[in-house]
Amino acid sequence: MFTFWSGNLALDFAGTVGHRDTDRQEFVGTPRLLADWVKAAGLLDEPPVLDERDHAQAVRLREAVYRLGVAALRGRARTARDVAVVNEFAGHVPVRPLLVMDGTGELRLSRTGSMDEVLAVVARSAAELLGGPDLARVRECESAPCTRLYVDTSRGGSRRWCDMRECGNREKAAAFRSRRRPQDG
Repeated sequence: MFTFWSGNLALDFAGTVGHRDTDRQEFVGTPRLLADWVKAAGLLDEPPVLDERDHAQAVRLREAVYRLGVAALRGRARTARDVAVVNEFAGHVPVRPLLVMDGTGELRLSRTGSMDEVLAVVARSAAELLGGPDLARVRECESAPCTRLYVDTSRGGSRRWCDMRECGNREKAAAFRSRRRPQDG
């Protein structure tokens, strides 16, 4: 259900809205779906119990991250309000990974925490990306109607789609069909 191919946790979170410009698709539209995303992202061992406040805060951060990414891509000014939102959440204590010893003496990694701690991890990921050298590698998927942002880590910096399995495959198939159609008179 959720995809994690943006190359950055904050961009993956911003990608929980699809087709923003046309037929908007909300993938974390409820606290329960948001909790499922947190678990799928590997931020906590168990899905947290969230309420409407947690959900509203997460959406607030998600939209600020997306606006900042798009502004950077399009050479627009970033708003102080969006920067303040990212900084607000980045200032919280993040989820702390802990080593836990099970009954056999084996160690495993454990991640527990609140939604504020989860959002701190996402916001810190956004801050590192949006204020660092990888900002120049942020792209928007060229497949209409996809609006997903991703970090282009390809050798030549020429990646065009958020993911080859989805958008890239769809675009290549459409181009193939278009070449195979008989030409009109």
